[in-house]
Amino acid sequence: MTSAQDRADVIDTATAMMWYIDIRDWDAFTTVFAEDVRLDYTAIWGGDPSHATPAQIHADWSRLLGAFDATQHLLGNHLVTVDGDTAVLTAVFQAVHILANPLGSPRWTLGGTYRFGLTRIDGAWRINDIAMTPTWSDGNKDVLTLASGGIRPQAA
Repeated sequence: MTSAQDRADVIDTATAMMWYIDIRDWDAFTTVFAEDVRLDYTAIWGGDPSHATPAQIHADWSRLLGAFDATQHLLGNHLVTVDGDTAVLTAVFQAVHILANPLGSPRWTLGGTYRFGLTRIDGAWRINDIAMTPTWSDGNKDVLTLASGGIRPQAA
């Protein structure tokens, strides 16, 4: 049985990741991760899942997501399972990306599910696995290409 405190702490860790992205606090952003993180964004980028350190994630994501004029990442409908010092959080998400551009709408909204794997390290929950599965989008997906400079980030 998942304790209420573990459930809250797991949700807070994933929410903090999204919060730090949106406020562009890249130093705090790295604190939510374990030393090795499996990243599966293949549903949007193709290829294979990758592994990265918090520093590598910081470098790639701050370059890509920092290129947007604004972002807002929301998680909801949290389902948490805890087994000792490991946990899984599955949640729906909605992510809004804003980038003024001459090619159309500045907004691209993506929705779907995230699955976070977490491990308890020194009493704190840290993300060690992320899988994002989009199920819908609306707006101008070209803002993603414009923000990335046409290059697929290694760890995003």
